[in-house]
Amino acid sequence: MSDMRQHVQLRLDFGLTPTGEARQGRAKGTESLRAVCAPESPAGTDRLMEEVCERANLQGALRQVKTNKGSAGVDGMTVDALPSSWKQHWPALRERLRQGTYEPMPVKRVEIPQPDGGMRQLGIPTGLDRCIQQAGMQVLQKRWDRTFSEHSYGFRPGRSAQHAVAQAQKYIAEGYGGVADLD
Repeated sequence: MSDMRQHVQLRLDFGLTPTGEARQGRAKGTESLRAVCAPESPAGTDRLMEEVCERANLQGALRQVKTNKGSAGVDGMTVDALPSSWKQHWPALRERLRQGTYEPMPVKRVEIPQPDGGMRQLGIPTGLDRCIQQAGMQVLQKRWDRTFSEHSYGFRPGRSAQHAVAQAQKYIAEGYGGVADLD
């Protein structure tokens, strides 16, 4: 370890001894027992890809991707054309997913205008890749979301930045002196 890194680590004391209000708050039950005491990895991979490839999960993923709309990727295939393509190619695709040999297609690059006059780069994955990503996210979210703190709002189902702001306002109204936003 470099001297500089060791010096920084010595200055930053992340020990387990409660030294501040936040660390002591945990002892008062501010976190759910599951978030504090859960084993680190609910993503045991024994059946993970099997769950991703289950018919009901894939149907839900396709429904969600269709709802989000979006343009075709580099393959030119629309999301509406996916079901017929899956019927033809699903056995081989499932096998590549299960064996870990599936590789997503390149992302289509487009520029979209910004309100201030500039341009922004946007990457558009293929519809198939979006469905596979969505199917994986659904399985992982089921396993991991229950382990997150009840005070976490980022990228959580049924939660948004507006919910976080409303909760912060509630804390201030209850008399707390401030709110921290951590990323």
